[in-house]
Amino acid sequence: MRVMGVDPGLTRCGLGAVEGRPGAPLRLVKVGVVRTPADDEIGVRLVAIEAGIERWLDEVRPDAVAVERVFAQHNLRTVMGTAQASAVAILCASRRGLPVALHTPSEVKAAITGSGTADKRQVGTMVTRLLRLEEMPKPADAADALALAICHVWRGGAQNRLAEAVAKTRTEPTTTAAAYFRGRGRAGYSRGTTQ
Repeated sequence: MRVMGVDPGLTRCGLGAVEGRPGAPLRLVKVGVVRTPADDEIGVRLVAIEAGIERWLDEVRPDAVAVERVFAQHNLRTVMGTAQASAVAILCASRRGLPVALHTPSEVKAAITGSGTADKRQVGTMVTRLLRLEEMPKPADAADALALAICHVWRGGAQNRLAEAVAKTRTEPTTTAAAYFRGRGRAGYSRGTTQ
């Protein structure tokens, strides 16, 4: 299963994709950030984030997208920007019919490090080890996006099975009942008669 993680932010939106399944080694697909200038208008910044996420979705072709769940902060401006970037990521994935999962920061930290209160360095160190990387992904937003993707691979459960089913239907031809009966004609089924 291939999962793209999104650590939403207006200035730096972290993106990372991994491939794997629970109990098996994970593989890094891609990691990076989409950046927008802080002095640009909000609309321009959101369009730039959308374009960046769309490019990633085209290139990575994930089975599911994991986005950090926005939580209350003391800085209202920061939380609003995070929520807006998060909504863009959810929209981009949903437009393509991809399953979207939201994971809280403490859920991700606990999945990656075993502690829901781990700091960014601890998360980055564990991401580096889990993906067998030579160095820690930078900036921290990129490592956080990978942590989101790893968390989803490990904890996705039913969502993982749904994503796998969706991915499978993309590669296999589908047959609807209507197409089946059209191809077989009326002789393909029997209808009860009334007297």
